[in-house]
Amino acid sequence: MSTAEVGKTYQIRTFGCQMNVHDSERLAGQLEQAGYVPVAEGGAADLVVFNTCAVRENADNKLYGTLGHLRPAKDANPDMQIAVGGCLAQKDRGEIVKRAPWVDVVFGTHNLGSLPVLLERARHNAEAEVEILESLETFPSTLPARRDSAYSGWVSISVGCNNTCTFCIVPSLRGKERDRRPGEVLAEVEALVAEGVLEVTLLGQNVNSYGAEFGDRQAFPKLLRATGGVDGLERVRFTSPHPAAFTDDVIDAMAATPNVCHQLHMPLQSGSDRVLKEMRRSYRSSRYLSILDKVRAAMPDAAITTDIIVGFPGETEEDFAATLEVVRQARFSSAFTFQYSKRPGTPAAGMPGQVPKQIVQERYDRLVELQNDIAWQENKKLVGRKVELLVATGEGRKDGQTHRMSGRARDGRLVHFTPAGPAVDRAVRPGDVVETVITYGAPHHLVADGDVLTHRRTRAGDNVEAGLRPKTDGVSLGLPSVGVPAAGPVKDGCGV
Repeated sequence: MSTAEVGKTYQIRTFGCQMNVHDSERLAGQLEQAGYVPVAEGGAADLVVFNTCAVRENADNKLYGTLGHLRPAKDANPDMQIAVGGCLAQKDRGEIVKRAPWVDVVFGTHNLGSLPVLLERARHNAEAEVEILESLETFPSTLPARRDSAYSGWVSISVGCNNTCTFCIVPSLRGKERDRRPGEVLAEVEALVAEGVLEVTLLGQNVNSYGAEFGDRQAFPKLLRATGGVDGLERVRFTSPHPAAFTDDVIDAMAATPNVCHQLHMPLQSGSDRVLKEMRRSYRSSRYLSILDKVRAAMPDAAITTDIIVGFPGETEEDFAATLEVVRQARFSSAFTFQYSKRPGTPAAGMPGQVPKQIVQERYDRLVELQNDIAWQENKKLVGRKVELLVATGEGRKDGQTHRMSGRARDGRLVHFTPAGPAVDRAVRPGDVVETVITYGAPHHLVADGDVLTHRRTRAGDNVEAGLRPKTDGVSLGLPSVGVPAAGPVKDGCGV
């Protein structure tokens, strides 16, 4: 990119899932490599990038409404550039510049690395640049990344999806599943840990089908075990597994590897076997519940979360009652609940029996009420338990005269705690690790109002205090081929 970009400011606005969040880190890494700098809070950016989602129906309205609000700024400053990428860009393509002709660049999910060149070309040619590739040419890990967090990082192990769920548009936008080699994944994890990161989340549309592309169906549990050999890595999470591909060796690896957290996010979508069949979800409710039983037998302290869709076409009151029954049996610590959203291009969009909005809303409200009650009951059971927290926010909050900070327990639960006590001899910072005791359980969080029992200052906390975030170079040995062994030292969502 030309020197004209040096010193220009940028802002990335991210919509959607963890994949999009991590993609935005890659976009930020490229822009900073090209000379851009993050815009100051409240400032006007020279470049605004929208990284979009297309999973929900209101995604389109949200993007085009936001672009409309930005038009006066573009009119006032013609040198400002606006770029739109991500899943909605992959879907709408040139339609975006037709509806919002003040947009300068449109790029898709398969060509994140094109953004700097497209921006320069649009400026040089004084016209919009639209580039949408149909398939992935290089894995996104080849791109540099500016990480959002100094203490926690996303690590993609695969992209794309081979399933054909009738409600989901992701496969047509992200493509078929492509897997990274285990040694490449571990190299990125090690690079993050070298920068002070304490926690990583292994990311894929179907993490437990990882390895099929290069011929190792045991690759995912092997990868979980291999993370146990990364010195300095304290916590490992992953999202999202598919119930149909979930195997006992994943449970064994979770239970046997000390730094793998006892947390499982596994989408249910519906408790009705008939609806699951219509969704093309290749498991049934009994199979789903049996997995939970095995997880809890191996890890009694495991926290299990899920995704549920209400109002799928043809859903009857009996179908919905089956979902409520599975929720009662599953005892989820939390659930992401969604009202079915018709997405053009998906089989479900043309199915008969589209459920009226008012019925969907009433069922949704009942589901949320039940799940909130279950979560509250489960959280109350934790009162008096000692927990280790990775401190996540430093702003704190006022509750009367009590100053609180927030952190995540190893099981993923959010805990508000009081950063005080004899064990705290210096300020507690995001990225530090504390131990405390739960004093109250609410439906969506826990509270620890007693003294901090232990406080460990970390390099991650030092980085937060200094305003530093990890910036990693691209790590890649190329896209894998079937039958090629894992490179490097293997030591043994959109949730779907």
